[in-house]
Amino acid sequence: MAWYDANARIMPWRVGPQARRAGDTPDPYRIWLSEVMLQQTTVAAVKDYFHRFTMRWPTVTALAAAADEDVMAAWAGLGYYARARNLLKCARVVVADHGGQFPTTRDGLLGLPGIGPYTAAAIAAIAYDLPETVVDGNVERVMARLHDLHLPLPTAKPELIEFARRLTPRQRPGDYAQAVMDLGATICTPKSPACGICPWRAPCAARSEGTAQQLPKKLPKKPKPIRLGIAYVGRRTDGAFLLQRRPDKGLLGGMLGWPGSEWAEIPPQESPPVAADWRDLGAEARHTFTHFHLRLAVRVAVIPPEAQPDVGAFIPHDRFRPSDLPTVMRKAFDLARASFEYES
Repeated sequence: MAWYDANARIMPWRVGPQARRAGDTPDPYRIWLSEVMLQQTTVAAVKDYFHRFTMRWPTVTALAAAADEDVMAAWAGLGYYARARNLLKCARVVVADHGGQFPTTRDGLLGLPGIGPYTAAAIAAIAYDLPETVVDGNVERVMARLHDLHLPLPTAKPELIEFARRLTPRQRPGDYAQAVMDLGATICTPKSPACGICPWRAPCAARSEGTAQQLPKKLPKKPKPIRLGIAYVGRRTDGAFLLQRRPDKGLLGGMLGWPGSEWAEIPPQESPPVAADWRDLGAEARHTFTHFHLRLAVRVAVIPPEAQPDVGAFIPHDRFRPSDLPTVMRKAFDLARASFEYES
């Protein structure tokens, strides 16, 4: 805790140790929003998104009243779009069922949409200073090294959680949770941990045994399959783009994107969304999801004004913002834009 008091990272959602001692308390809305955003990504990637979200929707009540498409567009680029859908569901439940106030216990938080055990524990500890056990990837790494545990992840997860539970103090548990995460992010890093300046260097079993850089061990990952698809990037002669909102369930659920084929491990059949002179760009938009690599062949066409698409709708040029697209769809657009002589 002494190390954290002197070295706590400054983050836009955090109430630092000095401010907390002075009586400032964290905003549960900001803690919740940051924790949802930080899932599967980094602090550096999240900061700008967090700033934009909280400027536009400063309270959970404001977010609950937002239009779905505005939130999905603001989320574009953060990935894992089910999180954005659950974000809205959760905000609306907090407002409708809890008077705009987040529950103040871990069990109460677990009852909200999109909040699992880790997020519930993090909010309870950081926002309400409850002695909950908070274990993210950084904490797993610190605990594996502190105890020199060679059992591989994910098998080791229950044991690592138990190690963390035993160490969680009843005094300042919120600061403690953030301290261990900061320790993993800045000192006990995946590669080349700075053991010489670590506040836990004396009791660390892995440092003593010289095994820190080998831990935590992980089971070998299965190779990701490659899926293939086609993206049809069409622009009408008046400049409007043909876009389709994807179904709420599934990858990129609720997001705008280019009409296209199914994604499969066999070459897709042509399925253009409207009659036009579609041209193969001879280039692929490539993107990696959690469980597979995607390669989208890009087709482009200038669509006649009288054409009626089978799917999707035309978005006027002045309302089309590439930044509203998920990353893979933006990659397809970047390949296609030169053929339209598009100027951003």
